Amino acid sequence: MIKQTSGQTTQKFLVIDDHELVLNATVNALQQAYPAAEISTAQNAYDAGQLVAMLHPDLVLMDLSMPKTAIDLEGGRPEVGIQLLRSLLESYPTLNIVVQSAYAKALVRLKPMINAHEAGFTIADKSLPLKDMLTKVDWALQGLVCTPKEMRTGLELKPEWLEVLKLACEQGLQDKAIAEKMNVSERTVRHYWTQVQDALGVYPETGKNIRIQTEKRAREEGLID
Repeated sequence: MIKQTSGQTTQKFLVIDDHELVLNATVNALQQAYPAAEISTAQNAYDAGQLVAMLHPDLVLMDLSMPKTAIDLEGGRPEVGIQLLRSLLESYPTLNIVVQSAYAKALVRLKPMINAHEAGFTIADKSLPLKDMLTKVDWALQGLVCTPKEMRTGLELKPEWLEVLKLACEQGLQDKAIAEKMNVSERTVRHYWTQVQDALGVYPETGKNIRIQTEKRAREEGLID
């Protein structure tokens, strides 16, 4: 079943969850936080895939446990959601995604794809209060990455992420100059920053400069001099 809520088309959200109560609560919270957004919903992987292709949403907020179709007798299963997420990551590199699930640990198997994703990607445990879920939505819309600690065991910084750190913190270069030095786009440089920040566990805090906090944490870890 596919439902759609009317609103101004400044932003388009797609919420995917096969539990009606959770789906409605999530939509209501999003409507209050983003009153001008157009919010569509799906309760199975097939409908979700169709809607993403048709609507090109700015953000997908999805559970992992879901049935394949509306008549799937096996019901919701995490492997179905993981396969849908894999497909979204492969086909829509600039789609902002929030995974709201009790099965987030299963995403370890998709870590390389998540690292390569060019847009916002955050994970919110389903037990979190709605206000914390909305924070993860806001971060994803900003293009930030936020994954659980169990997906960040040890510091796994790719060489290009480390180069961004060194060029910024040791040579004082800004993103445009870093992009020219590395022969990549500024968008790619910003993407590297979000990956570095997630690896270091640095996320936005009111009143604090996230770049300064990132540099401080990187020095504490001995990644830069």
